[in-house]
Amino acid sequence: MPAALAVRALAKRYGTVEALGGVDLDVTEGELVGLLGPNGAGKSTLVKIACGLVRASAGDAQIWGARAGTRPARRALGYLAELFRFPGWMTADELLLLHQRLSGSTGGERERTDLLELVALRDARSRRVEAMSKGMQQRLGIAQALVGTPRLLLLDEPTSALDPVGRRTVRTLLEELRARGISVLLNSHLLSEVELVCDRVVILLGGKVVAAGTPAELAQARGIELETDRGKRVVAGTREDVPGIVAEALRGGERVYGVRVLTSTLEEVYLEAVGEETT
Repeated sequence: MPAALAVRALAKRYGTVEALGGVDLDVTEGELVGLLGPNGAGKSTLVKIACGLVRASAGDAQIWGARAGTRPARRALGYLAELFRFPGWMTADELLLLHQRLSGSTGGERERTDLLELVALRDARSRRVEAMSKGMQQRLGIAQALVGTPRLLLLDEPTSALDPVGRRTVRTLLEELRARGISVLLNSHLLSEVELVCDRVVILLGGKVVAAGTPAELAQARGIELETDRGKRVVAGTREDVPGIVAEALRGGERVYGVRVLTSTLEEVYLEAVGEETT
C-alpha cells in the first residue's frame, strides 16, 4: 500500500531563494506526523506542493500513490490553512454544505451531521460563524477539511490561537482521527502539543530535514536521577544502566526511594537542531 504522503527529493526555488532543498518525508496510514521548523524553513512550501497549489522545481510528492495536484490526489486530502476565514453570516451547516458542493461530496445531510458530531458542534449547526468562539471555528475548520472523507489531512497551526482547554479538545479530536485510520501532517510551532500527540516529528531548517523520528527516538539521555535517604543526585547512564545503579546504591547501604531516566524534551531537541533560528 502506498504511503498517505510520500515526498522524495522535493525541491523548490523561488528565483535565487531555495525554499526546499531535497526533502524526503513519509506519512503512513493512520499516522500523525508533526512538521516543525522556524519561519522560512520550507514547511508551508511543502504543504502547498502537497495540496497542488505550488509546483515543485524537482523531486516528487504523491498522495496515496497519486501525483500531488492531480484530481485523485486532491480528492484524497483535506486542508485547513492557518489563517482561514469563513463567511461570518453562514451557519455551520451552511458552510459544510458549501464545501460539499465545492468538493463534489455526495454525503448529504448525514455527512454534515456526522462531521459536526465528530467535532462536538452538533448542537451548533444553526449557529452563525461570527457567533462562534475561536475554538469552535477551529473545530468547524477541521470538519470542513474532512468533507468528502479524505484519507489525509494537512493542518497548518490548528491550535496556535486556542487556550489550553481548546488545544486539548483539538488534540483529542486528532487522536480520534488517527484511531479512524486518517493520516495527518500537522504543521505547528507548539512543541508541547506536537510532543503529546504526534507519532513522529520532522524538523526542517533551510529547506532540508535536520532531524526526524519519534519523540522518544529524538530524545537524548541526560542521566539517571536517583533519590535515596541521602538525597537526590544525577548519575551518568541510560535506561539500561538503571538496575546496576540501583544495585550499587543498595550495596552502599542506601535506601532507594525513586529512580528516573532523564531525557531531553522535544523543545531541547528542536533548539539544538535549529540553533539560534527564530520561529
